[in-house]
Amino acid sequence: MAVLSSRPPVAIIAVVFAAVLMASSASAERLKDISSISGIRDNQLVGYGLVMGLNGTGDKAGSMPQALGNMLRRMGLNVNDADLKPKNVAAVVVTANMPTFARSGSRLDVIVSSISDAKSLQGGTLLMTPLAGPDGETYAVAQGAISIGGFAAGGVSKGHPTVGRVPDGAVIEREVPVSFADSRAVDIVLNTPDFTTVRSAIESINRLLDDVCAEADGPRSVHVKVPESYTGRVIEFLALLESVEVKTDIPARVVINEKTGTIVLGERVTVSPVGLSHGNLTVEIKTSLSVSQPSPFSPKGETVVIPDTKVEVKEAKASLIEIGGANLGEVVRALNSLGVTPRDLIAILQALKAAGALKAELEVL
Repeated sequence: MAVLSSRPPVAIIAVVFAAVLMASSASAERLKDISSISGIRDNQLVGYGLVMGLNGTGDKAGSMPQALGNMLRRMGLNVNDADLKPKNVAAVVVTANMPTFARSGSRLDVIVSSISDAKSLQGGTLLMTPLAGPDGETYAVAQGAISIGGFAAGGVSKGHPTVGRVPDGAVIEREVPVSFADSRAVDIVLNTPDFTTVRSAIESINRLLDDVCAEADGPRSVHVKVPESYTGRVIEFLALLESVEVKTDIPARVVINEKTGTIVLGERVTVSPVGLSHGNLTVEIKTSLSVSQPSPFSPKGETVVIPDTKVEVKEAKASLIEIGGANLGEVVRALNSLGVTPRDLIAILQALKAAGALKAELEVL
C-alpha cells in the first residue's frame, strides 16, 4: 500500500491510495482472510445493571431510586424508594460478545455504559448482571471492578469516563450449541460479494481436493461438500479450506470521505484523456501593531496600541494540463503536478466522474 499526501490543511488530512502495484491484476489471498464459515460467528449479549461505589458521580435523576429499591427488596430489605438518594450508584447497560465455541465457565470481557446522567464510573463496581441473547435466555453473568481509562474531576475530564470495561468480568453459564462433526457440507461466505472471486474460490477448492466438491451459491457464498475421506473430520477439513489461496478481484472504485478529506483509490482506477484546469485562491491576512504616544506633558494622554490589519488576496495562475493514464501511478503523478490538496482532489474527482472521464465507481461516505 502506498500512502501519499499533498499539502495538508490545518487539520490532519491524508490522501490514501490503496493500491498494490503488482504485475498481476489480481492478488492471491487465503480463503480464511476473505470469507467466513456459515454458522461460525460471535453472539451478542446485553443486560441492565447497577454500578456501586461511585464518589458522588452517580445518577441524580430518572428511575435510579426505584431501581436501587427493587434490588434491595430482592435482598430482603424493606425500603421506601422516596427515601433513597443514590449519588454513588449509576444505571448501566452491559454488553459482551460471546464466541461461537465458548464453553461454560469461560470468561468474557464486558463493556459498561452509563444510560443516565452519571458524571463518571471511575472506582465503581458492577453488581451481578445477567446477560441475555436475542432469544431472551441468559448466557452469562457479569460482575467486577470497572476500568475506564480516563477521569472526570473538578470540571476537567480526560477520555470517556461514562464508559468502562470489566476484563474477564463475565462468566459463561450457557453454551450455544454448534456442531460440525456430522456435517455433510459447509457454506463459505465471502466478505465482499464478487462473481469473479467466487469462481476463483471454486476452482482453487476443486483443484486442491481433486474433485468437484465446490459450487457457487450466488456471488457471495460457495457450497462445499465434505469428501468421504474427511467424514467425521470436518474440523480438519475446514482448516484445510482456510489455507486455500484464492485470487481476489477488486473493482475499480474511488471512496471519498468529505468529513475528513480522505480519498481511497483502487489500483484499477483509470482516467481517460481530459483537459483539467486548477486555479488556487489564497487569502492572506497580516496584522501589525503600532504604539500611539500622547503629547509631551499631556495631563490626560495615555499610551495605546493600535492594530494595523492588511488583507491581501492572491489568485495563482491557472494551468490547463492533459491528464489521463492506464494505471493509478500516472493519475497520481498528474494530479500531484498541480499541487492540489486532498479537498481539491475530492472536487477534481467528482468533476472527472461527472465528465465521464473517471473509469471507476465513485462512493461518497
